[in-house]
Amino acid sequence: MPHPHKYGAKAATVGAERFSSRREARRFTDLQLLARGGEIRDLRRQVKILLQGANGPILTPTGRKACYVADFVCIDCRTGAEVIEDAKGFPTPEYKLKRAILAAQGVTIREV
Repeated sequence: MPHPHKYGAKAATVGAERFSSRREARRFTDLQLLARGGEIRDLRRQVKILLQGANGPILTPTGRKACYVADFVCIDCRTGAEVIEDAKGFPTPEYKLKRAILAAQGVTIREV
């Protein structure tokens, strides 16, 4: 029996893809439709983005490089810009910190 999610999210499946929340699964379906319509391209899931500080990569207490895992990354065909999205129901303290670090790196996360 799966362990319940800390914030109440319920896992969902779309086709062969498994998602950690129903919100994320719905957004994936929406993005697939946008891709078929030619509005976005290069849709990717669970993309790791390294967190950088002023003196290089931010390290975890165990010495590994810290990263943020984006739910979705794609290219907006109208602007050519890379779009990073996170399907958030509840912004956790860890997410808020990582979002602030990414903002300092010039990376903006679109919350949906």
